[in-house]
Amino acid sequence: MLNRVVLLGRLTKDPELRYTQNGTAVATFTLAVDRRVTNQQGERETDFIPIVVWSKQAELCAQYLGKGRQAAVEGRIQVRNYENNEGRRVYVTEVVAENVQFLGGGEGSGDFEQRTPVFSGDGKPSRNFQNDNPFADDQRPIDISDDDLPF
Repeated sequence: MLNRVVLLGRLTKDPELRYTQNGTAVATFTLAVDRRVTNQQGERETDFIPIVVWSKQAELCAQYLGKGRQAAVEGRIQVRNYENNEGRRVYVTEVVAENVQFLGGGEGSGDFEQRTPVFSGDGKPSRNFQNDNPFADDQRPIDISDDDLPF
């Protein structure tokens, strides 16, 4: 069995950092990812994918990532459920990130890609420069305006 996801997109807003009762950091953000094919009007549709990051990597995401920044996320799909206030079962599908690469992007990013380390799931730098980045050749901007975001 295999549950593996690799995504490349832009953050729709700054990551939200929280801590569990035992002090573990957890960051959440949404990644906007364009589909490869166009719809009947010739436009690309965009998927908005919720991402969850834990521990030290969550703190690093909250520190280095922001709205409009490009990021590559590697992880697994998780489906969880809970009962809401009305007593209805709510299902949530999200990607639990194990590796996040900060690719920069956004206005005024300068040499962000050249100086931003890549962090693995344990929060330790795994690679340090863009020339080690497998996503470096796919730096296409995602054409999306704030009006298109669902929140």
